[in-house]
Amino acid sequence: MEHRIPRYTLEGVTGAEVSVHPFSTEDELGLTLTRFHGAESDDVVLLIHGLTSSSDMFIMPEHRNLVGFLLDSGFGDVWTLDFRMSNRFPYNMETRRQSLDDIAAFDHPAAMTELRRHVGARRIHVIAHCLGSVSFQMSLFGGALDGVTSMVANSVGLTPRVPAWSRVKLLLGPALLEYGLGVSYLDPRFSEAPPFTRRRMLSRLVSFFHPECREPACHMQSFMWGSGRPAMYRHANLAPRTHVHERLADLNGAADVNYYRHMRKMAMAGRAVKCDPGNPLHDRLPEDYLAEAGQVETPVLFMTGDHNDVFADSNIVCHRILSKRAPGLHELQIVPGYGHIDPLIGKNAHVDVFPRILDFLKRHAG
Repeated sequence: MEHRIPRYTLEGVTGAEVSVHPFSTEDELGLTLTRFHGAESDDVVLLIHGLTSSSDMFIMPEHRNLVGFLLDSGFGDVWTLDFRMSNRFPYNMETRRQSLDDIAAFDHPAAMTELRRHVGARRIHVIAHCLGSVSFQMSLFGGALDGVTSMVANSVGLTPRVPAWSRVKLLLGPALLEYGLGVSYLDPRFSEAPPFTRRRMLSRLVSFFHPECREPACHMQSFMWGSGRPAMYRHANLAPRTHVHERLADLNGAADVNYYRHMRKMAMAGRAVKCDPGNPLHDRLPEDYLAEAGQVETPVLFMTGDHNDVFADSNIVCHRILSKRAPGLHELQIVPGYGHIDPLIGKNAHVDVFPRILDFLKRHAG
């Protein structure tokens, strides 16, 4: 009988003391930091997921995961953050009309404050993915937090760029979904909704255009994020057990439609900007997050697969822009044969990708 992997399992990390550290944001959401402590270290690594995913993407038991790789490579104090985009929380399925500004203003500063409470003045390195990367850079380059020794940004940074079909979806999708279908979020599990419901019919329609595999959750994720078959990864890069029914939906859950509105505004502007400049809750943040980017001294490794069908050449463009403002500070890594998320969850990422991250971290560690 095939072993089914429990949702939210910690069995992918062994040989480390695991502790959970809940904390709250100023806008009254409960979030979580999880610590994987294997050995004393002067350097701390914080891992940040993207929209619809969670800390689970870094501790998958299917293959050698990023947390285990870092622990075995001399970084003995690794933390993961589950912020409001995490599928471990219900926030993505609530009609709060949240934006990345909320995360930049409240989630990441609160997470860094809680982390500092435990690790003190030690060096902190951040590895962030997808909109976790965008929102953390919004905090960092927007002046909402500091004290970050280095950062690895996977797939996208402060210049979100998307393929043409994604731009069409961003333009029309939010209004059609909320006012046409009456849904305020998208979920890879829509295929499991009752027959003839709008959610189930949407899933079947999406699957009709995705003959590349037989997994409805995979099809919905391509519809939710990107322009490809599939869009988020290369099938060949995933471990076979990642294709177990429901496992993809375990790793990448529901997404609040309003985030797409903010992404649409950024994609149209060509850079990270505020969703609602008039919102007083975000007064401390700049309207253009690139405006003072040249003043930030944190080196960033911009990393992307060469088949990124979600955010295209976003990180290539961001690296080029920031390199002009801070020459020699930032780096770029283009990983051949990889897409959007598989550089972090691929079965061979520990061979093809993680050593690139490790090299960057070591050069900025003590």
